[in-house]
Amino acid sequence: MKSAIPYDLVIAGGMIVTEAAVERKDIGIIHGSIAEISDNIDPVGATVIDARGLTVMPGVIDTHVHFNEPGLEAWEGFQTGSAALAAGGGTFFLDMPLNAIPPTVTVSALQRKRERASGRTYADYGFWGGLMPGYLKELPLLANAGVIGFKAFMSSPGDKDKDGFRRSDDDTLREGMRIIAETGKVLALHAEHEPTVTRLTREARSLGRFGPESYTASRPIEAEVDAVETALRYAAESGCRLHFVHISTEAAAGRIREARKVGVNVTLETCPHYLCLTDKDFAVMGAVAKCAPPLRDAEEQDQLWVRLKEGWFDFLSSDHSPCPASMKTGNDLFEAWGGIAGVQSTLELMLDEGYLKRGIPLPLLARLLSAAPAERFGLAPVKGRIAVSYDADLVLVDLNASYTLQASDLYQKHRHSPYIGRSFGCKVKMTLLRGRLMYSEGSPLLNQGNGREFRSACPGAMNISS
Repeated sequence: MKSAIPYDLVIAGGMIVTEAAVERKDIGIIHGSIAEISDNIDPVGATVIDARGLTVMPGVIDTHVHFNEPGLEAWEGFQTGSAALAAGGGTFFLDMPLNAIPPTVTVSALQRKRERASGRTYADYGFWGGLMPGYLKELPLLANAGVIGFKAFMSSPGDKDKDGFRRSDDDTLREGMRIIAETGKVLALHAEHEPTVTRLTREARSLGRFGPESYTASRPIEAEVDAVETALRYAAESGCRLHFVHISTEAAAGRIREARKVGVNVTLETCPHYLCLTDKDFAVMGAVAKCAPPLRDAEEQDQLWVRLKEGWFDFLSSDHSPCPASMKTGNDLFEAWGGIAGVQSTLELMLDEGYLKRGIPLPLLARLLSAAPAERFGLAPVKGRIAVSYDADLVLVDLNASYTLQASDLYQKHRHSPYIGRSFGCKVKMTLLRGRLMYSEGSPLLNQGNGREFRSACPGAMNISS
């Protein structure tokens, strides 16, 4: 007779989402790892979470957030940013190198960021390094120091601080790709053609046009496509592994798909705001819905959903880009801060709009939100799946709970969001990191400082910092 295993925690009776199926199973957890998944686990003396009526998914891995430390803690911070992530079902984040002072373009800046994050986050995490003019020699040093990869802008990041992040010109981008290829890391790109954006912005402003429609028109689909095509050429030349962030158009996604077919090592993401908001929402909401690339029209959005279901996109991320509310005011949409604060809403948006309304299968959403980013950035076989030996990073969701998001529900520092007032047909109930409860609806957050940094030792391998 099989003897009972002394589990630390058993999650009982939930509908477990793997990449293959959705099944009612129990999960047995020992020392933060999944030790068993089966029909009926004897909990012996374990703590038991009753998950009957709930759906259990792998914790969201958000590879694109701006938590603004060091230097811009007044905008967000690791504590509040990771709290919002946890409340939305997130268990891991990759923090971008910009919207921090100094940006993460040197090892010393990386160390400052590490010091700020250590002992303060709810979720596990890693860091991007930056590719920026004047800092090419720092790329191998940052790679050796354990950054997950590098980020570059092909258009202006909009940071007016003299010490802020700057876009990469073509020469910097090509040489940077050559160097990054030698390190084996991934280069993430914000792809918009700066000459086009600059010209159209200047024309609109000269005519006294500062509204949402003019801002959107200044960043057309062609600007995204042109930048994507340029970057793909450089990647083909250098062999650099590429990842395109926040792709907003079917045309750009199609170019990336074609490049992959001929051997370019490239992935792409899109964001919930491109799937759940349109230019008409921007026209009504104003600056709170401003982002770059801008929100597109409903027809373009419908095509993104079609291509998402067909597998064109590798994963989803929030591109959480917070700021004080004062920076989201005024009638000049060119001057207002561009960025959507949505890290807490990613999972609920995709479950509500994707699964409940459009029938996107839960296993596909689990791959887009967890497994695929874990694979691309070397977190597997530790993160990203509900499977034996993986970390027990889990989110329990009620797919039958309807609610309307209020500002008071948000855990981020500045409680503005284009999703406030939106009705959802689902609700995150609990989030666990390595088997430890971080978030439970209606209760204070737990285990701040439990987050660990993952450092990239080499492509496809990760080390956990002590």
